[in-house]
Amino acid sequence: MNKLINKNIFIKKNNSLKNFVNNYSTKTNNNNNNNNNNNNNNNNNNNNNIFNKNKNDLKSFSSSSSKLNNNNNNKYEEPKLMDAEDLILNQIKISKSPFVKIAGSDIDGILRGKYLDKSKFESSIKKGLGFCSVIFGWDSSDSAYDNVKFTGNHTGYPDMGARPDLSTFRTIPWEYDVPLFLMDFIGANGEPLPICPRSTLKKVIKKCHQHQFDPVQGMEFEWYNYSENNKSLLNKNFSNLEPLSNGMFGYSLLRTSQNSEFMNSLAELQGFGVPLEGLHTETGPGVYEAAIRFSTALESADRAILFKHCTKEIASLQGIMASFMAKPFKDLPGCSGHMHQNFNCLKTGKNLFLDESDPNHMSDIFKSFLAGQLLLLPEFLPFFAPTINSYKRLVDGYWAPTTPTWGMDNRTVALRVIKGGKATRSEFRVTGSDVNPYISIAASFAAGLYGVINKLELKQKPIIGNSYDLYKKGLVERLPRSLAESTELLSKSKIAKEYLGEEFVDHFVETRRWEYRQFNHQVHKWELERYLEII
Repeated sequence: MNKLINKNIFIKKNNSLKNFVNNYSTKTNNNNNNNNNNNNNNNNNNNNNIFNKNKNDLKSFSSSSSKLNNNNNNKYEEPKLMDAEDLILNQIKISKSPFVKIAGSDIDGILRGKYLDKSKFESSIKKGLGFCSVIFGWDSSDSAYDNVKFTGNHTGYPDMGARPDLSTFRTIPWEYDVPLFLMDFIGANGEPLPICPRSTLKKVIKKCHQHQFDPVQGMEFEWYNYSENNKSLLNKNFSNLEPLSNGMFGYSLLRTSQNSEFMNSLAELQGFGVPLEGLHTETGPGVYEAAIRFSTALESADRAILFKHCTKEIASLQGIMASFMAKPFKDLPGCSGHMHQNFNCLKTGKNLFLDESDPNHMSDIFKSFLAGQLLLLPEFLPFFAPTINSYKRLVDGYWAPTTPTWGMDNRTVALRVIKGGKATRSEFRVTGSDVNPYISIAASFAAGLYGVINKLELKQKPIIGNSYDLYKKGLVERLPRSLAESTELLSKSKIAKEYLGEEFVDHFVETRRWEYRQFNHQVHKWELERYLEII
C-alpha cells in the first residue's frame, strides 16, 4: 500500500521570496508625512519585480510602520529600512526547523548539499562556506574521475567555496517546512567557479543581456514511475520492475484518478515555487509528463532541477520510485525534457521572436536564433544528450529527433516552431529528461545567441511531415549516434569554449569521456546472450 503524504504537512502555500517579503514587510507611503502612516502600508505590489533578480539586485524594503521620535516632540522620523537579507534571516530565526538545507548542482544535474545549523547558515551568507571539491571530481555513482584537472588525488581534494543564493528561498512542505536555498560554487578568488553549471548559465544570460536579449523559457519533463524503492531495485537486480500503472495510456484521466494522491501532491509544488502548467500521463506504463511554467532562464533552470529532485522525494513518500532516465527499455518510448524558448526585449519585455508580417510570424532574430542552434547542434549534443543512455532515446520513430531540422508544429524535427502571437516560440525537442537543466539551457541559448549575433541566415526550409528519412536520402546529416562520437566533436568546438568558457567545456568533455569509458569496460547481458554459447 502506498504511503500517503500527510495532508496537514503538505499544505498549499507559496513560500517564494516574493510572498515572504510581501507578508513580512510593507512599503511606507513617503507622500504622507503625518502621524497616520500606520494606515498606509498596503503598497507592496510595486516591489514584485525585484524577486526575478539575483541576490545583488535585491532592493531594500521599509519596516512595517513609521516610528515617532518621542524624544523630539513627536517629530516624524524616516522609517528604518530592512533589506531582504534581514527579512530572510528573521524568517529563518523564527522557523521551527533547527536546520537549513542548501543544495547545488553537480555536473550531472544531481543536487548535492547538506543541512546547516541556523547560525552556520547566517555566517555562510556573508562569508560563504566550504564544500569538498569532490562534488566536481566524481560521477553520478560517486566514482572518482581520473582525468579531470580541477580536483583529484593530484590536488588532495581541497575545499571549494559555496554561497547560498537568497533569491531561491523556499520552505519544504513535505519536510516540516525546512528552509531551502540553492547555492553557487565559487573559486578561491571569490569569483564564480568556472565549472559550476549554475554559474555557466549565468554567464550565458549575461551575454544575452549585453545584447538586450532576455532569455525566457519553460521546461517539460516526462518520467517513469514504478512501485519500487531503492531496496527492491537491488533485490530485483533492476529487472521485472512494477510500473505505477500498466499499458500505453497517454492523456488518461482514468490513470490519473487512480493515482490521484500522487497527482495532487505534485500539483502542490506550486506552493514550493515550482508551478506546473500541466500534468498528465504519457504513453508508456507509469509515464507522466509535467510542464513547468514559463520564466526567465535562471528561474526556469532552478525550477527544473528542483522539480526532478522533489518529484523523487514526494514519490518516495508514497512508495513510488520516479526515474528520469532517458530510455529505460528498448521497446518503450523514451523520456523527453523539451524546452520552450524565446528572447524578450530586456527593456520592454516584448517577444522578439514575433513578426506578424512574416508568413510564419517569425522575426529575423528568431530565424537567426534557429540557424545558430541548427548549426551547432551536432557539436553541442553532449550538453543535450549527456549520458550513454541518452542516445538510445534518439532513434527514428520514437518521438525524438535524429537530425538537425526544424518545422512548423512538427514533432519529428529537432526544433519545432510554435505560432502563438505573444507566445511565439521554439520547442527544443532534442533534450531528454536526463539533462542537467542549467547546462542544457545555457548551451541552447548560447547556440541561438551565436546565430543572432552573427546574423546567420536560416537557409534550411521547414520540414513538412516525416523528418526521419531525410538523412537516409542524403538531404541532412544524422546527429551523432553515441556519447563518444558527440563528445569528440564537442572537444573541438571553439564556439562552445567562447560562449560557455574553456574551463567548463574542457571539464565537461573529460567527464563525458570518463562516462563512455566506464560503459566500454563493462560486459553487458546482451553480449552474454549473443556470444557465450555460440562463439
